Amino acid sequence: MKTKCLMPRHLFIILAVALGASAAWAIDAAQVPEAKRTPLGLYLTARETADMKNQLGDKALFVDVRSRAEATFLGMPSTADALIPAQDFSGETTVYDERAQTFALEANLDFVSQFDALLKAKGLGTNDTIIVMCRSGGRSATAVALLAKYGYTKVYTMVDGYEGDPVRQGPQAGQRVLNGWRVEGLPWSYRLPRDKVLLKP
Repeated sequence: MKTKCLMPRHLFIILAVALGASAAWAIDAAQVPEAKRTPLGLYLTARETADMKNQLGDKALFVDVRSRAEATFLGMPSTADALIPAQDFSGETTVYDERAQTFALEANLDFVSQFDALLKAKGLGTNDTIIVMCRSGGRSATAVALLAKYGYTKVYTMVDGYEGDPVRQGPQAGQRVLNGWRVEGLPWSYRLPRDKVLLKP
């Protein structure tokens, strides 16, 4: 006795394509440095992020979690839906990190509530596709771990970030010219739309 497929053919094709695309986007966790790994194990490169956002559109949320200063002076992806700093500079910026030899960033205590509000505004939920991006994949991994604790289940971290990883040796040592959103030539702008950067909990 033959059983009939209850799923219409066109829906089956769409599902197959979606699953195939999802598999193509996924990076093997073994290729990701330990410092950039997350509890959810979902990783994308900058190029894959652009492709996923282009294909899924408003069904995927793409969030820049760098500081406001970084977005101001370095720009942000044109296709990002919002800037929600996971960490930011304090008003006085007086805390100096001796080890890193730079001013320290402080945790954004409203980070999760701002994410929740953005999801609600976009008509999305904690099980929908979300991509987070920082400078080079470290802070975005931390952001994913925090969101996972609050029930978010499908958050990708962009492992090469906006500026990319620094060169380790040679005349360009320390420069971020290996990978990342800008190095890949993906669309970005210094313009920061008000509705993307002034979010409230």
